[in-house]
Amino acid sequence: MTQERTGVATFKGNPITLVGPKLTAGDSAPDFVLSKNLLEEVSLSDYAGKIKLISVVPSLDTGVCDAQTRRFNSKAAELGDDVVILTVSVDLPFAQARWCGAAGIDRVITLSDHKAVSFGQAYGVLIKEFRLDMRSIFVVDKNNTLTYVEYLGEMAEHPNYEDAIAAVKTLL
Repeated sequence: MTQERTGVATFKGNPITLVGPKLTAGDSAPDFVLSKNLLEEVSLSDYAGKIKLISVVPSLDTGVCDAQTRRFNSKAAELGDDVVILTVSVDLPFAQARWCGAAGIDRVITLSDHKAVSFGQAYGVLIKEFRLDMRSIFVVDKNNTLTYVEYLGEMAEHPNYEDAIAAVKTLL
């Protein structure tokens, strides 16, 4: 049976249910299968040997998600080639590509959890009521160990960008 967590998150003050475990720093990063585009899927192993900053957003077509993705895109260059920034949402790959083109996003890799929401369930961020992934940040080292985890308590709030970037920099 899939674990459901209640009382840990809200959307505009209204309680929502998160499906999956609560991960913590020190845990092994769960594997995932996400759509890179309509025909290509990727998993955690596709980013082997890289430090991974996984930025999870409910939908790129909302203000906070847009700002979050732009912020990490602007930081990507200063982090270097050992770091990959993945933005995960349940948006269709077509919508992600359209949004990235319009927003000029060229350093962040957008990945879609739309098919099976398996990432959301594995990382404990699937919102049961909306079938979206809850805003969160995961930093995964080169050995696929979580070194930083931030689950937002309110879906409409921004994550702690500075702490996430600092967590990545400690691994460089």
